[in-house]
Amino acid sequence: MNRALGVLAFLAATAAAQEPPLPTTAPAAPEAVIETDQGSLTIRLRPDLAPKHVAYFLKTAKAGGFDGTTFHRIIAGGIIQGGDPFSKDPKRTAEYGRGGLGLLKAEFSELPFTRGVVAAVRRPSDKDSAGSQFFIVLNEQPSLKGQYTIFGEVSSGMEVADKISLTPVEGDRPLRRVEMKVEFH
Repeated sequence: MNRALGVLAFLAATAAAQEPPLPTTAPAAPEAVIETDQGSLTIRLRPDLAPKHVAYFLKTAKAGGFDGTTFHRIIAGGIIQGGDPFSKDPKRTAEYGRGGLGLLKAEFSELPFTRGVVAAVRRPSDKDSAGSQFFIVLNEQPSLKGQYTIFGEVSSGMEVADKISLTPVEGDRPLRRVEMKVEFH
């Protein structure tokens, strides 16, 4: 019996020696920096919540797809919205909010829509219609939970989002362009 226990202990030690060591730290989440004339803000992307949305955001940004787009929708105290490729062209203002959609299926989570959350815009009638457009939550929005895909959070520069939200609007359309450029660290 003691010999059998010794063999089992030897086998367990051998198996443990062959297993790769566990990482001591998790890989750093990718971060995107949105530069505007109002300042910059940093978004920590969350591939753990929405891997397809993060991958699409990274792909679009690396291709320069966000550069020159604007925050085209502002709801004071609620959200700022951007990322529509149509917003690169000031002559297409009537179409802002319609571009870059219909590309991604929903990746909903149970996270609440608290200040600083970054989520994908979608068509109101289709939960699986996200794309390049996104919004940043300025104040808690409990009614949005389970309706939109969260794929990031502002890790610094929330005061810039607040400043952008003070841009004068007509309805929810800014009266002046707040263009962005997106880079990565």
